[in-house]
Amino acid sequence: MKISFWSIGKAHENYVKEGVEDFTKRISRYFKVEWTIIPVPKNAGMLSEMDLKKKEGEVILQWLSKDDYLVLLDERGKQLSSEGLATFIQARANESAKHLVYLIGGAFGVDDSVMQRANYKWSLSQLVFPHQLVRLILAEQVYRACTILKNEKYHHK
Repeated sequence: MKISFWSIGKAHENYVKEGVEDFTKRISRYFKVEWTIIPVPKNAGMLSEMDLKKKEGEVILQWLSKDDYLVLLDERGKQLSSEGLATFIQARANESAKHLVYLIGGAFGVDDSVMQRANYKWSLSQLVFPHQLVRLILAEQVYRACTILKNEKYHHK
């Protein structure tokens, strides 16, 4: 199974870049993994919130294949413990999912079309985090889940 992290916005800021790269490298010991930064549309500042989400949504839906399992990070999604995330990832692998895509939406969230396409909506927390920090938290938590699945020492409970 391949894991992809997609994020709408600009490249990783320096304050998260090293951590994101480190955890991504660690995840690669368990799964093929990659990051894709989806650029904000060129005329984003001139678009309404709804039009911007629609344009971003069109790009996302074009990039997804029908068999991709889309996990949308959304504040209204279900919350998981670290063990729950590990179980979730293992279940996707057991279902022979070929591609697990975690999507961090744009500044205003995602279009309804993407919301409807999502196979699962996951909330990291009831708190709101900057998109850059979400990238780091996401990478770390997926790595933690991998170590839980392999019964390795990283996760202490």
